[in-house]
Order: sequence, then structure tokens, then C-alpha cells
Amino acid sequence: MRCPWCGDDPLYVRYHDEEWGAPLHDDRALFELLILEGAQAGLSWHTILKRRQGYRAAYDGFDPEVVAGYGPDKLAALAADARIVRNRAKIAASVANARAFLAVREAFGSFDAYLWRFVDGRPIVGGRASLGQVPPTTPLAESLSRDLRKRGFGFVGPTIAYAFMQAAGLVNDHLTGCFRYRELVGDGKAAP
Repeated sequence: MRCPWCGDDPLYVRYHDEEWGAPLHDDRALFELLILEGAQAGLSWHTILKRRQGYRAAYDGFDPEVVAGYGPDKLAALAADARIVRNRAKIAASVANARAFLAVREAFGSFDAYLWRFVDGRPIVGGRASLGQVPPTTPLAESLSRDLRKRGFGFVGPTIAYAFMQAAGLVNDHLTGCFRYRELVGDGKAAP
């Protein structure tokens, strides 16, 4: 069995089967995911997944050093780029997030080290049997959201922070009957 939220769309199924919930430790991949989760605010994740390659091209492969240096001309070009969601506030936040990301990396050695300390280095295992049991946010996601905002990140409210934690594997919220739950549960800890 597979988590039902991905339906039968091949793009969504591949994302579920290969990425979602797998512990992610690569800083550039974490930066990409953070920007994409923020872009998703108010939209479906499927909408963002369909545009992911366009985002990668528009955002120079999600190199945080490059994105942090974007100026007015690049922001205008992004706002006109049909390959991405052309929301000016989200685009501006992506540049601010790149700068904040670099500051966190400087302070902690890596964004990975900063992020994974919120879960003591091991994924939290949700152990939920149905979609109705999966919360939209948690106190831990609220804590991460507050800390990110304090550090200058935008579009990182508690719901986005929790979706980011799920996608990056800090939380294993695959349903207990899903084959990915069993594949990923080995190194996790029970949810509080």
C-alpha cells in the first residue's frame, strides 16, 4: 500500500516513492525544498512539482550563494518567468531566505546541522494509520517556524515548516500501512 494523498499521477507517485519523507542532509537540496515549500503556500504541492524543473532553471540550480546575490533585474525577470509561480512576495522571500540560509550555514557549519538538531538528529516517526490522524502542524514545527523567522526567513509559517519537515524526512508521516513507512522507520524515534 502507498499513502493515498499521491493518487495515481506518475509525478506524484514517484515523488512519494523516492523522495517524500526520506531523511535529507544535502544543504543545496534542503535549500531547494525550503524555497519550493514556501512557493507552495496557498497552492497544491502537485502544482509546484510540475514546475520544479522550471524553478531549478530559473533559480540557477538553487545555489544559495547565487540566489542571495539576486538584484532588482533578476527579481523582475523571475516575476515574469512563466516556469515558476510569479508571486512577487514569494520571490522576494526566496532571496531573503537564501541570505538567511547562508547566515545559518555560517553559524552552524551547515544548514543540515542547524535543522536536524530540532529532532536530535533522528527522524520522528508519526506512526499514523490514516490521513485524518496527520496534523497540519505540531509544536515542534511551530518552534522551527519561530526560529526560522527570527533568523530572517519568510514564508515559513508553522504549516509550511511542518510540510518541510515531512518532506525532508525529519518526520516520517508515511501511513503505517505504506511500504515507505516500513522502509524508513528503522532509524527513527517515536513521536512525542
